[in-house]
Amino acid sequence: MTESIICIGHAALDRIYRIERFPKTPTKVRALEHIESGGGMAANAASAIATLGGKAELWSRVGADDAGLKIKAGLRRAGVDIRYVETYEEGRSSTSAILVDHAGERMIVGARDINMPSGTSWLPLERIAKAALVLADMRWLEAVRAGFGRARQAGTPTVLDADLGGRESMVDILAMTDYALFSEAALEEFLPAMDHRDRLDRIMLMGPRHAGVTLGAKGYLWRDTFGGGECPGFEVEVADTTGAGDAFHGAFALMLAEGHPIKDCARVACAVAAMKCTRLGARSGLPKRAEVEAFLASRP
Repeated sequence: MTESIICIGHAALDRIYRIERFPKTPTKVRALEHIESGGGMAANAASAIATLGGKAELWSRVGADDAGLKIKAGLRRAGVDIRYVETYEEGRSSTSAILVDHAGERMIVGARDINMPSGTSWLPLERIAKAALVLADMRWLEAVRAGFGRARQAGTPTVLDADLGGRESMVDILAMTDYALFSEAALEEFLPAMDHRDRLDRIMLMGPRHAGVTLGAKGYLWRDTFGGGECPGFEVEVADTTGAGDAFHGAFALMLAEGHPIKDCARVACAVAAMKCTRLGARSGLPKRAEVEAFLASRP
């Protein structure tokens, strides 16, 4: 694949603290380990794509602050094209404090600048016609609408990271989406009181040709115009689940852009997400292509 995958949305700086267990009452807790890492859904997905050997560019926003400098430096190290990560003097970069327990489960406290400029006039929308695919999260809705709208005109496939926080705009965005990938929590919030297959069938009626849900260690379930399927997850020794969904989205998008069947996209994406979980942080465990191939070869 020679074309880039354009990733639109959130970039952040994560400060991650590993603890033994979450306290039952408010108290002081000693961190067993602490790292600072790049974060943000679209930024993590772009990093996963680049680490796997794909070409990824990120369209995002940061503030002119220390966190913004670290965010951009981390993306450069990952091999992501950051020419279209705009720095705003008046903005504050997104940051997160993340607590991770002995089982790898996490609690995230995020801070985003609600006054960050949201205009899209500077985005190079003309690049979408030549892109392999456009992937977006729900954190910058103006850019998602602009990007997905242009992608629909150009015939460029779109992948939506449908996570918590975008329920009010979900129907409008789904109408412009080709592949809608939900987290389990977001799917249950969006369509309560239904089972997952019924939920995914309902989403298919809203516009996408593929609707799926990531189920953590249980894998991935999807419905599409051919019926659908499911892919089991992989057992690994979990250190941290932060960014596992982002890694899945990035790997799925890359495999899709390369023309692989959906079942293979799902299997590779499940493997990448599992491998990411073996190390602390959203990006330190992201595997290279050869590592994924070896991982899958050992688990026929």
